[in-house]
Amino acid sequence: MKDERRKAELKISGMTCATCATTIEDALLGLEGTFDARVNLGTEIASVEYDSSKTKLADLERVVKNAGYQVINEKAALKVGGMTCATCATAVGDALRDLVGVSEASVNLGTDKAYVTYNPRLTTATEMKGAIEGAGYQYLGVVGKETEDIEKAAMERDLGEKRTRIILGFVTGALLMILERVPVEFPMPYLMLIISGPVFIYLSYPIFNAARRALRNRNLNMDVMYSMGIGVAFVSSLLGTFGILLTKEFMLYETAIFLASFLTLGRYMETKAKGRTSEAIKKLMGLQPKTATLLQEGQEMETAVEDLQIGDVILVRPGEKIPADGLVIYGESYVDESMITGEPIPVPKREGDSVVGGTLNENGVIRFRASRVGRETALAQIIALVDEAQGSRPPIQRVADRAVSYFIPAVLTIATITFLLWYLVLGYLIPGDSLLFALTATISVLVVACPCALGLATPTAVTIGLGRAAELGVLIKGGESLEISETLNTVVFDKTGTLTVGRPEVTDVVTSGMDEREFLGLAAGLERNSEHPLAEAVVRRARSEGVDLARCTGFEALEGKGVVARVDGRTALVGNRILFKEREIDYPRGVEEQSLQLEEQGKTVILVALDGSFRGMVAIADTLKENSGVAVQKFKDMNFQVMMLTGDNPRSARAVAEQLGIENVLAEVLPQDKAREVRKLQERGLVVAFVGDGINDAPALAQADVGIAIGSGTDVAIESGEIVLIKDDLMDAVAAVQLSRKVMSRVKLNLFWAFAYNAALIPVAAGVLYPLFHITFRPEFAGLAMALSSVTVVSLSLMLKSYVPPAKREKT
Repeated sequence: MKDERRKAELKISGMTCATCATTIEDALLGLEGTFDARVNLGTEIASVEYDSSKTKLADLERVVKNAGYQVINEKAALKVGGMTCATCATAVGDALRDLVGVSEASVNLGTDKAYVTYNPRLTTATEMKGAIEGAGYQYLGVVGKETEDIEKAAMERDLGEKRTRIILGFVTGALLMILERVPVEFPMPYLMLIISGPVFIYLSYPIFNAARRALRNRNLNMDVMYSMGIGVAFVSSLLGTFGILLTKEFMLYETAIFLASFLTLGRYMETKAKGRTSEAIKKLMGLQPKTATLLQEGQEMETAVEDLQIGDVILVRPGEKIPADGLVIYGESYVDESMITGEPIPVPKREGDSVVGGTLNENGVIRFRASRVGRETALAQIIALVDEAQGSRPPIQRVADRAVSYFIPAVLTIATITFLLWYLVLGYLIPGDSLLFALTATISVLVVACPCALGLATPTAVTIGLGRAAELGVLIKGGESLEISETLNTVVFDKTGTLTVGRPEVTDVVTSGMDEREFLGLAAGLERNSEHPLAEAVVRRARSEGVDLARCTGFEALEGKGVVARVDGRTALVGNRILFKEREIDYPRGVEEQSLQLEEQGKTVILVALDGSFRGMVAIADTLKENSGVAVQKFKDMNFQVMMLTGDNPRSARAVAEQLGIENVLAEVLPQDKAREVRKLQERGLVVAFVGDGINDAPALAQADVGIAIGSGTDVAIESGEIVLIKDDLMDAVAAVQLSRKVMSRVKLNLFWAFAYNAALIPVAAGVLYPLFHITFRPEFAGLAMALSSVTVVSLSLMLKSYVPPAKREKT
């Protein structure tokens, strides 16, 4: 085989020294087909010369990643026109992957988009455009606002043309059916030809043109099969009209017209339905305001959102959308964040609170300082994440892809066998002309077969399902995690910040000889000069109740014990039992037992004394989140094994676990060791979901079969975790699993329908029922069945748009 030498430059991240460069060079040179590899540490570029007949660009990138580094590529979503079936999607994907700089390309037939990962040093948008058009399809641009407008205009124009063809086709077909039954023989075939000829050409031109493009690019697709079917019907009628080889019994003009009309009708309905599959992403894009009111030197100035910069001060009036992410610096208002978090109740915002771009300011005027603008805003990141995820393909799609690759050759073989069998072997069973029956059965086989349903089964369900998840505040990053969700049997929770709030709060206040408000004022006055998190919890509790804090002097911190100060000339102290023992302060009866009981619940107890006399105690704990217990129980109801993994001490961990009903607890596990514990569970054959905060738990999230990272409303660009929860609510983790399983069940239903439809109707069209029941399948009905099959699959997927996971229904 002749060498096909090519050169590639890979931009690499993660290198820190010359050893890194050497490691990458060795990895690349170890790949079969690599002639030379040189890595420039300064520019972070690897220059590789390789044999493209043995090694692909994706192979080069793979060995770099396996060596522990990252290849920096660009990604683009391209809008493609003219695709009609799964074979078309395969042809576009193959054409893009043949480009030198493209390492990955997947095509979603449901949204008519190609998702491309490419090296901009080797491939340009112009070359990708050329590849798509060279394969016989239309390049409509890179997906964005302008492209969406172009796409909408093109779709409306296409639907209008289809509508005209459908009406003309069915009117003409009905007229031909009437003429066929008129008892006048001689001029009728010619009249039918005159009526049907121009209409047939107008109606079937897009079908034959698409078939021509496919054959020119050596592809067999549905248009080729359908062209053969309607072509055979019309040519047979033409030959019968003039008595060439065939008799006047072969009048199939109305069949040809109806077949072309039914295909056009099916594609019209399919296009309308497919247009609704990406409504979720369009709705998200529609949240972005076009202008903002900028404040500069006290003056208001309207500016385009694209021109905003970090640090700009922006004014937002009631009823206006917030144009960027930032922090409120003036004013108060309620903000509707339902479009981002899925939470219907407006959130109060005041000075110091964060706001999210795309949300709706309801009733007050606020000013905020922009912290993230443009592509960096939470909304822009959500749109990018959802759009990329919709282009992913779950492993089950490979079943459909494999079936489609054999489908059309198999159908053409069946059609050929059908004709030969009925004409040459079983013709004696036919009371009339066996050639006419054989032709009719062959046409029926060609037009009833539908690879489109197979091609649309997975991408439409995934696209709609992921869009629906985003609407509910759940970001699912790809199709693979959807499929894994079906086999999950274990969920592991981190404790702090996941099951618990993540900051200490006062849970119990016990007083002795003092009013509770006075006691809180004393304790908080002593603690406000301390930076300890437990002290901050006491101060926070007092201020939340509007208590005046005691004024302290002579403050002294005693490390590991507590603090001592003077309050109104009296000695006050707050601390632990060690401090009280040193100062010989006695407790009233039962206080020590009560203190130990609180500690057994995982709480930290702080004791307070005034002039050597016990005045009360405060219990502090990291409180459970509102829905933690419900979420744990829901996972148990779904037959999950529930575990908790934490770095806390065993007593505190067990106390939290008992409150939640979690039996399996692993305590005192360092963050770097959490991934190892997850791996141990996987080695036992468990399929594990890990729920954590996305930062401290990154290794465990990455190790788990499905990582579920909890965001904070704006922190959606979490690298670790296949699923990101925008809202800090564990019931959304339950909802994510429920929705993932629902999407996969719909994918399987779609695939079952697509396979069952073809498996059942192709034999019927071929005439298998005729010998026993004398039942035939007219080509017109075959065409109608084909049209309805794709529409059925898309419609089943569209039902996901209204799906609400049980976990969400119970919350509302």
